[in-house]
Amino acid sequence: MKTGRIIRSLSGYYDIQISNGEVQRTRARGEFRKSGQKPLVGDFVDFESENDEGLIWKIHPRENFLVRPLIANIDVAVIVTALKEPDFAPNLLDRQLVALEAAHVTPLIYLTKSDLLTESEYIEATKIAERYLTIGYKIILPLSNSTHDDFLELRSELRGKVAVFMGQTGAGKSTLLNQLSPELGLETGIVSKALSRGKHTTRQVTLIHVDDALIADTPGFSSYEVFDFSAETLDDFFPEFVVARQNCRFRGCLHLNEPGCAVKESVKIGTIAQSRYNSYKAFYDLIKSQKPRYNTDNRNI
Repeated sequence: MKTGRIIRSLSGYYDIQISNGEVQRTRARGEFRKSGQKPLVGDFVDFESENDEGLIWKIHPRENFLVRPLIANIDVAVIVTALKEPDFAPNLLDRQLVALEAAHVTPLIYLTKSDLLTESEYIEATKIAERYLTIGYKIILPLSNSTHDDFLELRSELRGKVAVFMGQTGAGKSTLLNQLSPELGLETGIVSKALSRGKHTTRQVTLIHVDDALIADTPGFSSYEVFDFSAETLDDFFPEFVVARQNCRFRGCLHLNEPGCAVKESVKIGTIAQSRYNSYKAFYDLIKSQKPRYNTDNRNI
């Protein structure tokens, strides 16, 4: 029996990498389907394999997982966020942060296109970065005239980790990935071409080696149509709210119309950013208004 990490799934086959770097191909036992389990890219598994034919016998417990894309045991999610063209969108960044908090995935915010900013716009960008640093998020803001040192910082943050990259169209995600590894675009293209011959291509994920990191090729990983938790638990995923709410007058305070709300008081005095509170209110209303969604993406996870 061997143990390894699934780095690719394709048409019912799973490519598993073991500790010496060798990759072996297997299928999953039929028992997994019967028990409602499904191996995911990123899973550590016990398996038997000989001549590229084998079976997965056991899936190890997961640290975390994402549904879009289907991937497990992520160390860091890099949120590639543009400061200009398109303009910085705090609501979108906060939406991604909330989704990652709910999934217990550590985010790293990488701000792009600082070279397009005027001097005054760059000063404003430093205030944005400070806002998220204060909350406790790791954030990289490249200097307006050079990204070299900040790029080295990103490489350092990814070293030895499994990472996914996410970001709105035009934020510079592809450019950043190609800077990390000129071969990455070629590899992901080859993988995508192979996947296009199968079904449900947008649900397929591949982990690709970049230096000593594993980076997920994750098509479609930029939007969250719904939140899969109740509005009453939304504040759990705003770290600064979790700290402030301890001083709310009422237990279970929703931070909307209740008297004695410490979160609203923190917004008033500036220790919680108004933009973050605006995002909270928008997400609360969104969750309350969205129709029940019977998500089948994670039915066998």
